[in-house]
Formats: sequence, C-alpha cells, structure tokens
Amino acid sequence: MKRKAPNSNDLAAAKRQKDSVPNYCDVQPRKDENDTLLWPAAPKAIQNAQNLLKECATSHLKVLIVPDKDADGLDAGVIIHRTLTALGADASSIHVHLVAKGNSIHDEQEREAMKAKDPNCIIVVDQGSRPAPPVVDTPGVKCLIIDHHLSDEFPEDAMVVSACHYPPVATSSLLVYEICKSLHPTIATACGYLCAMGTHGDLGNTLKWEEPFPDMSEVFKTHTKKAINEAVSLLNAPRRTAQFDVQTAWEALLAANSPKDVLTNRRLLSARAEINEEVERQTHTAPKFSKDGKIAVFRINSAAQVHPVIATRWAGHLKSPKLEIILVANTGYLPDKVNFSCRIARCARNRDPPVNIISSLKAVANLDTTDLVQRMGESFARGHKEASGGIIPNQEFEELMALMQVGEKPDPPSEGEKKPAKKVVEKSPQKNNLNNYFAKKS
Repeated sequence: MKRKAPNSNDLAAAKRQKDSVPNYCDVQPRKDENDTLLWPAAPKAIQNAQNLLKECATSHLKVLIVPDKDADGLDAGVIIHRTLTALGADASSIHVHLVAKGNSIHDEQEREAMKAKDPNCIIVVDQGSRPAPPVVDTPGVKCLIIDHHLSDEFPEDAMVVSACHYPPVATSSLLVYEICKSLHPTIATACGYLCAMGTHGDLGNTLKWEEPFPDMSEVFKTHTKKAINEAVSLLNAPRRTAQFDVQTAWEALLAANSPKDVLTNRRLLSARAEINEEVERQTHTAPKFSKDGKIAVFRINSAAQVHPVIATRWAGHLKSPKLEIILVANTGYLPDKVNFSCRIARCARNRDPPVNIISSLKAVANLDTTDLVQRMGESFARGHKEASGGIIPNQEFEELMALMQVGEKPDPPSEGEKKPAKKVVEKSPQKNNLNNYFAKKS
C-alpha cells in the first residue's frame, strides 16, 4: 500500500509549532543614551573586574577562585585561572575552593574554609547572589563576584559584575570570557571552547550564537559541537552523584587543552553512567497538578542531584493548555530538606506575558498568612526566571504544596465556559508509552 503524502497545510502547521519557541538572543539588548550596546554587563563593572585581575597578576596576589559546581561555573573558573597565568601570575598562587554538597558560600563552614586559605583576593563565580556579610571577615581581602543569576543584592564589600539585567543574559562562563578575552591575546583562542562548553551547559546545545553573543564559528571549526556537548555532559555528572565529586571535574577541565581531553576521563564516564541509570529509575514518577493546572509536581527520593535533569526532561514532553511550570522535588538529597528544581514547560515558553518561575513561586508563598516566607529562608526561589527552585525544610515544602492545592480537582467549568483539554504527554523518543511509563518495574 502506498504511503499517503502529508498534507502541506499540516506540515506548515507543524513547522510553525516547532518554531514557536523563540531563540535565546531574540531580545532587545540595552543601549545607553548614545545608542551604544550595553552587554554583557555594566561597562564600569567590567572595567573594574579587568583592573582587579591585572592587579592580582602583576602584584602576585594569592587568589582563591570559588566557582560553582556545574559546567558553566567550572569553565568560568578555568578561564579566570588561564587569564591570570597569561598575565604573569604564578600558578602556585592560584587556588580553588569547591563548596561542599548542599552548602552555599555563605554557610559558616564555607566561610571558615575560604578564610583558612589566607587569600588576598577571592573571585566568586556563578554562585548566585543574595544579601550577606562579607564573603570572609578578614580585613583587606578583595572580593570579586561574577554572576548571572537574578539578584539586586550581594554580599557586603564585594565588587560585583552581574549580567542579570543585560539581555540576552550571558552565562557566567560567557561573561567571564567577555571580561578576559581582551586582557591577553591568547585568551580568545585558548578559552573559546571553555566559553562554548559553559554556555551550552546552561542554555542547551541547540543555542544559536547570534548577536550580541560573540562569533564562535572558529571555535566550532576547531572543536566539534559533538565533542563540546559530550564534555559538558561528563563535567556535570560527578556533582550530580551522591559522592558529589566536583574535584574530579575541576581537575579534568583544568588539565585539558580541548573538549576531547575530557572525553576519556574514566571517573567522569563512570559518574555519567551512574547518573543516567538513576535518572531512568526516577523519571517514572507520575505527576500531580496544582488545582489551577499551571504546575506539575513530581516527587522523587534520590541521594543524587537528578531533580534538575528530570525537570528539564519533563519540561520538553508534558503538555497542556494551562501548564506552565514543571517542579521536581527530591526528598532524598539532603537530610530533612527538600531540594526542588523548576523549569518552564516547552508548551509555555512563548506565552504572553512570559512565564516567570521566581515570581510564580513567590506569588504562591505570599498566599500564606503566617511566617512561611521567612521560614523558607534565602534558598527559596533563587536562580533565573526560566530555571529556579530551592532548598527548604520538609514541613515548609508541604505547606507550599498545600498553598498550590496540589492534587486537588479543578473547579468545574462555569456555564458556557469551554471544558479544558486533558493533559497529554508529547511523544518522546523513549520506548515507553503512556500505558507502561509509570508502571513499576518488576
């Protein structure tokens, strides 16, 4: 039997649906009164950071780099390390501090550990920002914070370069690359692949490098996108394991001269296999929905940091007219805490007005008439408008779920109101289907 040719109108409709998600760079960048582009951050802040990096190198200051644990943070940290050595700093004067599992730089344990290394200058990269005392309380220690997470508040006495209000918002590795590439003629070529890896790690491997992002065509001629994306996957794996082995990823990246150098690291390969297996095991959890249908909540229990991966996966597959946010809550990552990650559902990425996860989470929390917001603390609704989450105590999380009315049936439609469509799951490349997806494996 001959296959029927597809209807051209159907193909056009499918193409329009596929293209409905805007490109990341399809936003209007900021400009000053002279129509000069303001990107990736405030020019004065960038200049201050460049001056400090040059001072660290020429004055042979003892520098402590404090990068975040993911590919974006680690790549940014290595770019800073290579820039300092290119400017004349001795590698022995450059140290790294990797924050422990479940901690932030503001925890007293981390502040004491950084202080014990006796730095002259601390460079904090991609750690998120919030109001806090000085990063360390040692008088005279300079502190530079480079970040892109949404915040207008920062630790006291810190020099700050933030990309969060300069669209399209640069990743931390891209921001660092833009700061450093003009400081020494070797940096643009030697660190281009690090910038690409970190940026793909945060924004995805389908990113279109359009203005004002830099032209990376030479980077992708030298290093294939496949190698870059594979390296990102491997670098992100160790910090997701229960062992939280960020040190291995940092050392592998610092020693590498190309993405391919990362691809043969046995520990990274082992960690990725471990995480892939755990993601597959945990993904079969069935969701419950908020009463208004806007938030899909998945609950898992895992010692591994797989909740962001599962949130991203379901954001691409779960679909309904009302759905906006995927929330994956992990009760097994830290004792007595719930770590949760939120992503915007693909079907909601072009909504008008745009979905803002941080605003949505805070709006729910503000429905409380007691002190829930205060009890959840500073680790609630941090990050980005498109990718947020939190770390809050078990009881407070359950109160948040109650405010969302998770699992409650929606009110029946009023007379004359169109009945909402049933939520469906977009066809996935996996072999599972709706009849067996949430079934327990024997």
